[in-house]
Amino acid sequence: MALYEHVFLARQDASTQQVEELTAQMTGIVEGLGGKVTKTENWGVRSLTYRMNKNRKAHFVLLNIDAPSAAIAEIERQERISEDVIRYLSVRVEELEEGPSAMMRKADRDRERDDRGGGFRDREGGGFRGDREGGFRGGDRDGGGFRGDRGPRRPREDAETTTTDGE
Repeated sequence: MALYEHVFLARQDASTQQVEELTAQMTGIVEGLGGKVTKTENWGVRSLTYRMNKNRKAHFVLLNIDAPSAAIAEIERQERISEDVIRYLSVRVEELEEGPSAMMRKADRDRERDDRGGGFRDREGGGFRGDREGGFRGGDRDGGGFRGDRGPRRPREDAETTTTDGE
């Protein structure tokens, strides 16, 4: 039997329970055709890069499958019929990844960073530019352009100086 990684995207307005039922249905199809699903990961609702069928977000689900190609053909056929599935992708692999997938490891790293209080979102004063003193907004502007940490402008030595005293 061949090894496959299968990812499908379900509509954002489908409930978590509906997505779990859809996953169970796909698992049942694979097992009914003599294969097995070795790992199931629900990556949750994530933003899409571009709109698909009027959806901006979707539930992402990964299935690691050890099954004949007929089982993959059948679950893809069922997903084409289902109105809840936006997209799907099956990839044949040499070996299945053990442990959590890259997406789950990234989610764990993000969760740890948020728990430590790192990142720009947790700071007082807002985002990246809001916590600077004298940056682009507010602060002191020394004539044209952003001067950063270079301090106030000094007149060039070769420039003539004029006085406004009337002399």
